[in-house]
Amino acid sequence: MVRFVNWLRSGSLRLLVLAGIILLIWGMFSPVGTLVWWLSQEVESLGLKPKPDKQLQLSGSSNSQGQSANINCYIVFLTGVGDFSANQLLPGEEVFLNRLEQAHPNCVTVRDVFPYSAANESLGGERFLSPLWRFADEAKGWYGVADVLIKIRNLWRFAISADDRYGKVYNLGIANAIVDRMQAAHPLSQTSQQPIKILLMGTSGGAQVALAATPYLDRWLPNTQIAVVSIGGVFGGTDGFNTAEQIYHLQGQRDWVEDIGRIIFPSRWIWTVGSPFNQAVRQGRYTVHSSGPHEHDGAKGYFGMEIVGEKGMRYVDLTLQKVNQLPIWSNEK
Repeated sequence: MVRFVNWLRSGSLRLLVLAGIILLIWGMFSPVGTLVWWLSQEVESLGLKPKPDKQLQLSGSSNSQGQSANINCYIVFLTGVGDFSANQLLPGEEVFLNRLEQAHPNCVTVRDVFPYSAANESLGGERFLSPLWRFADEAKGWYGVADVLIKIRNLWRFAISADDRYGKVYNLGIANAIVDRMQAAHPLSQTSQQPIKILLMGTSGGAQVALAATPYLDRWLPNTQIAVVSIGGVFGGTDGFNTAEQIYHLQGQRDWVEDIGRIIFPSRWIWTVGSPFNQAVRQGRYTVHSSGPHEHDGAKGYFGMEIVGEKGMRYVDLTLQKVNQLPIWSNEK
């Protein structure tokens, strides 16, 4: 106890506390960044004007690669609030996505959408605060507690996504980023005779952003089937539930964090019977699946690399197994 008190009195912790207070104050003004992004966009890109040739712009480059001609499925992965950048996925997340691609060769994974920036910009790209984010991301030892600053910062963006006032603009930006990175991963084809599957897989706060981007994707991309897979996700009960064809929620037995969503969002309370969430539940479009003894994150989280049980399986293997059992893979060719 004495050592802990002495540590609290240390200059390094005082510095972190001061940074945290500044970050909380700064977070109150975080919608400003979203509004600045919004003002910098053209009217067409914001969806404020009809875009009848949107699909033509997306699929302007024809697919001439023989080995990838059968791609008709996009797996868009949206990270949790603890991530610094979409380009720095956890080892378990990389394993998860690599094995999904191997198991489903008709799918391509989209891994470079950062769900906590309307402009799809990593924290290292923010000029003013990038030194702070890099320090928090790379800190070791006692300084490792600094990574909570990244979580606080990303939680503000999560809150904006779920906010009725600013969410529409923010989520439109994320949807723009998703379409752009899908096109970069594999050109969207306008000649495909069968619907293209878009599987939005979000973990933690990424599930909220995935759901909130769904209405825009549904409006912009014709001939698509959109499903959302929440992997220990925290989300509200309005965005996306009227447009996603199916929403699957994977729930870890030791994950208490994912319970927060159904506590803080009134639209997920059972007595708000008219909410989009409860309508989706009654219609069978929202289902909950136990993923195993997962915690929310860490070595025993959904993408944890620690061994669980006697069969030598890792926590990430359990998640992969459960995702592969979902009916979203039917009719693969």
